Amino acid sequence: MKQAIIDVLTQALATCRSQGHLPAEVQAEITLDRTRDSKHGDFASNIALVLAKPAKTNPRALAEKIIAALPPTDAIAKVEIAGPGFINFFLKADSVFAVVKTVLAQAEQFGRSTKGAGQRIQVEFVSANPTGPLHVGHGRGAAYGSALASVLNAAGYNVYREYYVNDAGRQMDILAASVWLRYLELCGEEIVFPTNAYKGDYVWDIAATLHRGHANQCRQSWTDIVKTLPADEPQGGDKEDYIDAIIVQMKARLSAADYRKVFDLGLNVILDDIRDDLQRFSVIYDNWYSERSLTETGAVQRALDKLEENKHTYVKDGAVWFRSTDFGDEKDRVLVRDNGQTTYFASDVAYHLDKFERGFDKVVNIWGADHHGYITRVKGALQAMGIDPNRLTVLLVQFAILYQGGNKMQMSTRSGEFITLRELRKEVGSDATRFFYVMRKSEQHLDFDMDLAKSQSSDNPMYYIQYAHARVSSVLRKAEEKGWIYDQANGLANLDLLKEQHEQALLTSLARYPEVIESAAQYYEPHQVTEYLRELAQHFHTYNNAHKFLVDEVDLRNARLSLVLAVKQVVHNGLTILGVSAPESM
Repeated sequence: MKQAIIDVLTQALATCRSQGHLPAEVQAEITLDRTRDSKHGDFASNIALVLAKPAKTNPRALAEKIIAALPPTDAIAKVEIAGPGFINFFLKADSVFAVVKTVLAQAEQFGRSTKGAGQRIQVEFVSANPTGPLHVGHGRGAAYGSALASVLNAAGYNVYREYYVNDAGRQMDILAASVWLRYLELCGEEIVFPTNAYKGDYVWDIAATLHRGHANQCRQSWTDIVKTLPADEPQGGDKEDYIDAIIVQMKARLSAADYRKVFDLGLNVILDDIRDDLQRFSVIYDNWYSERSLTETGAVQRALDKLEENKHTYVKDGAVWFRSTDFGDEKDRVLVRDNGQTTYFASDVAYHLDKFERGFDKVVNIWGADHHGYITRVKGALQAMGIDPNRLTVLLVQFAILYQGGNKMQMSTRSGEFITLRELRKEVGSDATRFFYVMRKSEQHLDFDMDLAKSQSSDNPMYYIQYAHARVSSVLRKAEEKGWIYDQANGLANLDLLKEQHEQALLTSLARYPEVIESAAQYYEPHQVTEYLRELAQHFHTYNNAHKFLVDEVDLRNARLSLVLAVKQVVHNGLTILGVSAPESM
């Protein structure tokens, strides 16, 4: 209905221009909002106020001309001017009731639109380094990214979901070194484990697998190795230098094949675990993109050449630098180190170039909040390569803090003391995990109350919404027990009997769903869907408490059942977008 009014307003403005009431060059996007008070109609537009100043006319006078130019429509009962020039639209009763017919006819398709016009949009999310299991912080990015992709798809975008696998670089070398050291311990070497190595139990498990398959093949004397190392942090040294020295020794002492054996085992075991974890969390990708492939296919060199051709690089101290300060960054960035090795940033530049070379109209990156400073340099690199940086949107996800029994739960990834996504799902369930993760804007901190997520009460917003869905099914079962058969045709023919205030509130709420989906897609805010579903569930439960659905009067009963079945369908559609189930009974 909102779009229908926007369409008639668009026609009215065109008529005003053709009649000379509005200069052709005066343009503005039409905004239409639902009124807060039904006394002011159902929708209101400020278009006359927006256009009046550039058109050099009085807003109320312009509003009168716009109203006079509105084409005939069966949906609008009357139109009024309010205040300084707002145009208020009052819908006919039949138009209000029509949403029930539309919902029941379109079913799962209700709320979907063509607003995205099939634009190809890539959503890259999670992309956690495969150095350990996914933790609760990754889980929020997974739930948010998955829900956002579904919202965009519902709004008419052609969405491509991608995970960028960081299967190269220093962090993976640290993982390999961590596995190797645990392997040496299993071989009988006595080791003081490095401060900056990965210490989780999963590292022991990978090392045990390596040891079972290659008992002493990769063994080296730790006593000999220690002699070559600087001091670790507890001895007054630098923990970063210490772990880097171990990596150097590992690469020097093992053959290339043996080093790759240790490296790939750690990578593949953890990556398989991540894939399984996300799949069980209903997070599915179209592609898992390998960072290593960027070098193997020449994509990194291609990006470096492009930056050099456009004169945005220079050589200093033997290293190749990107002039990122030309694009608002705080300092220039190294692309190629003085030893000839390309940096992680160089791979990232190549990866983003490749995204647009694959033909995506828009790219959405979902990153952790600690990557905020990275945005400027990546956008700058795109601009330096001749790509509009506005085609890239970076959305930041704040960390989720778990609470149980009123106590904050601590975690540290490197030490291995953290709550995994798998553990959280097992504790509160995948439905609650996904729902609670997307209840807030992604950039807002999230306090995740595990006790609330598990509770079966109206205080739990997910339970409250799911119960609305199940409650409708229960009503239908009770109708069958009474021998009453729901007659949809009769119900739709008697919707005008739905005159109660609670019924009108539900009708209005149902009609808002397509608008919520489009708004959530426009602003990348799937939490708008959770807020909407809570409101819809509240209207339903209030209605359920105040009125009987299964009344003796056949026409009214069928009309009410049609209304609540429409509610059930919209709840189902919304929960599906969020990746949450809609149970038939609870």
